[in-house]
Amino acid sequence: MSDDSRRSRAGTAAVIPAAGRGVRLGPGAPKALRALNGTPMLIHAVRAMAASRAVSLVVVVAPPDGAAQVKALLGSHSLPERTDFVVVPGGDTRQESVKLGLDVLPPGIDIVLVHDAARPLVPVDTVDAVIEAVRDGAPAVVPALPLADTVKEVEPRTDGSPEPVVATPDRGRLRAVQTPQGFDRDTLLRAHEAVTNGVTDDASMVEQLGKPVVVVPGHEEAFKVTRPLDLVLAEAVLARRRANDGF
Repeated sequence: MSDDSRRSRAGTAAVIPAAGRGVRLGPGAPKALRALNGTPMLIHAVRAMAASRAVSLVVVVAPPDGAAQVKALLGSHSLPERTDFVVVPGGDTRQESVKLGLDVLPPGIDIVLVHDAARPLVPVDTVDAVIEAVRDGAPAVVPALPLADTVKEVEPRTDGSPEPVVATPDRGRLRAVQTPQGFDRDTLLRAHEAVTNGVTDDASMVEQLGKPVVVVPGHEEAFKVTRPLDLVLAEAVLARRRANDGF
């Protein structure tokens, strides 16, 4: 079977690493378990992946000591019946956690999405665009947005003194990367075997293999909930969706 034929029939799974503590949101529950409109962010993120009819399996990588809690959480919320859900304990780093999620993927899964649990509001059209680009032959795909702000490269200072600017990159050539990132399964597995320097971005691991990575349009609502103000914005997005959808 040719690569094009194989990918046209490819099964798709999403891996959601949710083992981090999210310290920038302050003390309390892990970031992925923080409530957003009364529902944990993780549940929103799982539903966002399962909203794509192409996704047949969602693997949630839980905190190492929290797999049972996350399993119970998934069981207590309504999720699409057409999608299977698996929970596995994670590792000490994001890279380890993603690899543990990849390890449980069954045969027949040829496209893998890796999605941040802290991006709970990504629209299904963005998810589908990533999958379609991998089906079309890209080894790795990332959704991304042009930058609204001018960016300065600086010489970092640790003593609190002003940081000198050393360069102003051309904003037209820069993109802010989001998730889900999509991959040919074999390519992503090779990247995790070959790259072990603790990078936090799976697409950059594929870049280090020398494989091409392409960009598809991201979406404003796929922002990462990292700080308390992000929670306020996310609540506003959900309120607007409820108003528009009539519930």
